[in-house]
Amino acid sequence: MLPTPALSLALSPPPLPLHLPPPSPLFLLFVPSSSRCHYPPPPPVPRSAKIRSLGPRLPFLLPCPKSSSPPCPFSSYRPLSQHLPTKRNRKIWALEKEISALILKVVKERRQAGYERDLLQTLLEGAKSSYSTSSAIDQFIVDNCRNIYLAGFETSAVSASWCLMLLASNPEWQTRVRDEAEEFCQGRIPDIDMLRKMKQLHMVIQETMRLYPPAPTLAREAFKDVKIGNIRVPKGVIVWTMVTALHTDTALWGADALEFNPKRFENGISGACKSPNAYMPFGFGQRVCVGQHLAMVELKLLMALILTNFSFTLSPNYVHSPVMKMIIEPKHGVQIMVKKL
Repeated sequence: MLPTPALSLALSPPPLPLHLPPPSPLFLLFVPSSSRCHYPPPPPVPRSAKIRSLGPRLPFLLPCPKSSSPPCPFSSYRPLSQHLPTKRNRKIWALEKEISALILKVVKERRQAGYERDLLQTLLEGAKSSYSTSSAIDQFIVDNCRNIYLAGFETSAVSASWCLMLLASNPEWQTRVRDEAEEFCQGRIPDIDMLRKMKQLHMVIQETMRLYPPAPTLAREAFKDVKIGNIRVPKGVIVWTMVTALHTDTALWGADALEFNPKRFENGISGACKSPNAYMPFGFGQRVCVGQHLAMVELKLLMALILTNFSFTLSPNYVHSPVMKMIIEPKHGVQIMVKKL
């Protein structure tokens, strides 16, 4: 089973007050594209069977391919320390092997069952048309299934966890959203029309993703020399945008940028922020998340069902420790005390 982030329940005394951390300074990180140091960096490795079996996991230094991009003192070599057979790395490799085996088992069952028009079938057909060897086809399918799991499940699960944490620590908003959900649902499972009418719940989810965006960083490569303000960006440079810093910038959101205040979205994003383009929980531009509307429906449905059936508060055992990896996740989980209504 793949581990799910999110929610652990505990029965204990009333919760302690919650304090959000101070904002990080806004900055752009420029990395020449020749180094391909994407976050977190998955350095490509030689295609020998021995190295490929280890995967992109490693301080060894391997030369980078030659590039016409401007030279950089850090772009001649790339760190590859994850290939060392440490206890942690061996555990990672074993888990990756298990995940690959589970995915390929599903693929084998599909091939034996025959044709069925769905996302997995589309992946199989795309792999066959793009690659000639069975190992390359399997790797393509495994990589895409892992990406779909991360983008389509992990992000929504973690966002739901943060939303529950914020509602647990702000009982007045929990009550307001619960009253709204009960008004429209009236004991029924909410449908799409009911969810569309839940404006306050929508505002709560928007505020949750402002404070804890599913994608805390975004990267774009400059295809030509450009100028951003007074900064010249050469062609081939990777520009990293710190979404978490944009979302908590007091110049854009006001003095209460670090506070949980869903009311700021009462008049939409343009009324909440001086520059609406600075709100980008699902990315921006042509590569904006294609599943953003589905994610909002999932979150609204889940929150509505929980709020109409339970009340909850933070456990005193809860430790507020956001960790920024590929997503912002609670390091020690989210512990809440739940009461059936």
